[in-house]
Amino acid sequence: MGRKSSLTPEQWAEVERRYLVDGESINALAAEFKVNESSIRRRIKPSAGGPAGGKSPLHTLAEEKARVDAENKRITAKIAELPIANQLIVSDLARKLSNISEHIGSAAEISAASAHRLSILANQQLDLVDDVNPLSTGLQLKTFEALQKMANGASEIPMNLLRANKETIESMNRDTSRDPPPPSTEVTFRIVRPNAN
Repeated sequence: MGRKSSLTPEQWAEVERRYLVDGESINALAAEFKVNESSIRRRIKPSAGGPAGGKSPLHTLAEEKARVDAENKRITAKIAELPIANQLIVSDLARKLSNISEHIGSAAEISAASAHRLSILANQQLDLVDDVNPLSTGLQLKTFEALQKMANGASEIPMNLLRANKETIESMNRDTSRDPPPPSTEVTFRIVRPNAN
């Protein structure tokens, strides 16, 4: 077990801020905070497996935020050039699009939970099917079929949302894990009806 840090989390945040934002040197910070330079380097410098270009993740996020802020400023300026009535229309449309996005996300979450619950219920009915003589438990087979169809239908919204945001999800997975993403797998359910003959 490593030795406990002599600095509090707030002090480490201050060291990192002063290094990244104010450009203070590591040796000056080490002297002021009475810690080894190597401790600061380990804490605030990217590791060998860190981001491309050796940038701190905070630096990369700051650059991204600066780009987004500049884009927001550009869009705000373009909207300001419009007549007031058109500005109100743009604002109203943006609000509606934002609401739609939020509601679709909520619908996808609820639908995914419904698909999960329906699949459990379908599986419970399948457990009741007689393996030797499945036709003797036809009601359970029909119930399974109906529940599985509903589960598949309920999964359409979340699956479409996942497909539409595939790149974002893969990026999030890469950020939270060093392991390569697993290969994509697709599961297809098929119901085979026994011949009545």
